[in-house]
Amino acid sequence: MTGRLRAPTRRYGGRSAEERQAERRRRFLDAGLELFGGSPGYRGTTIAALSHAAGLSTRQFYEEFRTLEDVLAALHLEVNGWAEQAVRNALATADGLPLADRAAVLFRAYARDVTSDPRRVRIAFMEIVGVSPRLEEQRLARRARWIDLIRAEADAAVRRGEAAPRDYRLAATAFIGSVNGLLHDWSAGWVDATLDEVVDELVRLLLGMLRPDGWRPATG
Repeated sequence: MTGRLRAPTRRYGGRSAEERQAERRRRFLDAGLELFGGSPGYRGTTIAALSHAAGLSTRQFYEEFRTLEDVLAALHLEVNGWAEQAVRNALATADGLPLADRAAVLFRAYARDVTSDPRRVRIAFMEIVGVSPRLEEQRLARRARWIDLIRAEADAAVRRGEAAPRDYRLAATAFIGSVNGLLHDWSAGWVDATLDEVVDELVRLLLGMLRPDGWRPATG
């Protein structure tokens, strides 16, 4: 007999093989969020412990992932994806707002999403760091997406005459570092402020970057 074997399509309990596989993967990811984002953290978790927390077997783990690093990589992308979608949804409602108000919408959406679950903060800002060259590349690639978003917002503000024209590549890179550092410290309880106060400070930082001393918007 030649040819490739086809994946089984029979439904069990009203669910297809694909649906059951997606459910198993979700259970592993949820267990990873709990263990990596809480205790004992990524470096203290074993495949056996993750499988136990998911209520599945190690054999089933290897049907979905190769290594624990694969689970962490998937979670890191997922957490960033949730935050990015929250920001883009918020910005879709902010057309026509003045720069300061638009910036507040952006950062409030990002801050509320990322800090809505302390486990997300730990996955995004702590557990991912220094794991492997592969995950460092992924971390920096996701960071670059946030930098590109800030640069796009800055360039749009320039075109509207609301910001000083210049190359914002380095400024956006430095600014994203400040955003993530401040939100991490706030989430860890090291910053005595409300989340709204944190957002207000981020808005002031951004406006200071876009409107340096001495710059005035063009009048016409």
